[in-house]
Amino acid sequence: MRLSQMLFVTLREDPTEAEIPSHKLLLRAGYIRRIGGGIYAYLPLMWRVLQKISQIVREEMDATGAQECLLPQL
Repeated sequence: MRLSQMLFVTLREDPTEAEIPSHKLLLRAGYIRRIGGGIYAYLPLMWRVLQKISQIVREEMDATGAQECLLPQL
């Protein structure tokens, strides 16, 4: 998929609610978007990064014979 076809919005200036440098960068680069107090949504680019990292970890775990489990999120 071409980048021009993705939902990809960047910000020119630092958001006022972000204090930590990494948080500012994630918001400005369009990886996450705040949807409520302390609640953030992963935008398509971040979701793709997370899926690729998960696949790499899954492949390495399979190579060592480890098992995957899913824990509840609160």
